[in-house]
Amino acid sequence: MPMPRWLGHVNKRVFNPRAIAGGRRPVLIHAGRISGTTYRTPLDAHPVDGGYLFILVYGSRSDWVQNILAAGGARLRVDGKEVELAAPRLVGEDEAFQALPAEVARPPKLLRITEFLRMDLVAG
Repeated sequence: MPMPRWLGHVNKRVFNPRAIAGGRRPVLIHAGRISGTTYRTPLDAHPVDGGYLFILVYGSRSDWVQNILAAGGARLRVDGKEVELAAPRLVGEDEAFQALPAEVARPPKLLRITEFLRMDLVAG
């Protein structure tokens, strides 16, 4: 896991609610895989050909990643509208960096991020 779990818990409880309330960051809307509760997770969403790519700063074992993989999709609120995403899959650095536009900064090697989540836009 690239970033310590305790930092994720701080973000979840302190910073995420502020980011959601601010309304400027993309927010991933997903259902809990056990509870069915609707969750909102603010994060960076990078548009790629046919969908979006998410850099997994806390790794693929994060609850939100596991929820999306189990559900087979999620919704993304971005630029004031919601889009439906499907076919979530973990991809490695090579595929992720090839898909990301050149102007998007790559994560620093120091963070040892090697997993990314890619999802496709649902037509409609």
